Amino acid sequence: MKSWRDPLAMLLLAVITIGLVFMFSADQRAQPISPQPEEIIPQDASPDPEETVYGLPGGVQQVYSGRVRRNETLADLLLPQGITFQEIYQISLLPDSLLDERKIKQGNSYAFFTNSDSTASRPSFFVYEKDPLSYVVVGIGSDSIWAENGIKPISLRLQFASGTIETSLWESMTSNEVNPMLAVELSEIFAWSIDFFGLQPGDMYKVMYEESFVDSQSIGIHRITGAWFLHSGTDFWGIPFEQNGVRSFFDEEGNSLRKAFLKAPLRFSRISSGFSNSRMHPVLKIRRPHHGVDYVAPTGTPVLSVGDGFVSGVGYQKNGGGNYVNIKHNSVYSTSYMHLSAFGKGISQGVHVKQGDVIGYVGATGLATGPHLDFRFYKNGSAVNPLKVEAPPVEPVDEARRSEFAITRTVTMQALKLL
Repeated sequence: MKSWRDPLAMLLLAVITIGLVFMFSADQRAQPISPQPEEIIPQDASPDPEETVYGLPGGVQQVYSGRVRRNETLADLLLPQGITFQEIYQISLLPDSLLDERKIKQGNSYAFFTNSDSTASRPSFFVYEKDPLSYVVVGIGSDSIWAENGIKPISLRLQFASGTIETSLWESMTSNEVNPMLAVELSEIFAWSIDFFGLQPGDMYKVMYEESFVDSQSIGIHRITGAWFLHSGTDFWGIPFEQNGVRSFFDEEGNSLRKAFLKAPLRFSRISSGFSNSRMHPVLKIRRPHHGVDYVAPTGTPVLSVGDGFVSGVGYQKNGGGNYVNIKHNSVYSTSYMHLSAFGKGISQGVHVKQGDVIGYVGATGLATGPHLDFRFYKNGSAVNPLKVEAPPVEPVDEARRSEFAITRTVTMQALKLL
């Protein structure tokens, strides 16, 4: 696997790529987020329009900073800086949406600032970072206390990664110090095309993506700007394009990667038993048909509906299936999910579900040797192998926008081929 971070050549490529990819898109590249107050308690004087770190008035100076230590309270932080008990009490009365003293967390950063022209021996501002992105500023005036929430600026970095699968996509990411959540993002983009439980050694991938950073710390994947997967000798392309106000991924022909059915009803597991007309039952110790696929996963793993439809059955099967949910997708297709430990919220007979909705959780109810999902697929009432179901794509690129898509496709594919 290879991963590049900010090399000059790739940066130049990135600028060209991003500019062309989104030339005809209404979705503009995200800009750094300016601090926005969630709630403000008025202060005595208007702040200086020239602002510095944490949105404080220009000219302030930091006098102390640190991280919350174990068992430290709000008073423990403020008293050493000359803040009085009366002022601490006033600060404690601030709305919880601004500062909840019960949620002061060990390891979180805080700092004190004073005005540069102040002759006071104590700080004028207290800043507490609630998390890597958000913070609260508390102003401590001579006769008033005020506060406001803020958000740190977010910067986006264009990143590139490519690799060859040895064991799993997740392990490939983590072992090469690439954000492993990229594996989740890729699995969602190609969920309708690639069975991620069936990845093989030698499968390959390339991806361009934007990663969000705050204070040089990654806070997650912002979005993928292009992807390619080689699975079982077949190329799969993920090309982003926006139409009808929605940003989606398409293959090189302009067909949507989203199809009528997901390839699997849960993520990151393994298949322990496949579709068979004669399988030795692990509990009954007799041979009988197994017209489904068993996915081994920890108890409580969310089980997703592979397509839109209505719940046609929910309950407990006494013949060994345990807790089950049946979904009728249309007049042709239906699916069944068995051995569930629990049902999804609101799942009941007749309820409409959408593709990707959680309809239950992996368990071992009924005749089962351990936690797993028995997933079954039916076509016109007859069981078919879920791993061989080919669902048609939906929402292709509009004919009127094919020329725009062609530019996006060319630039994206050429950029990925250079990785």
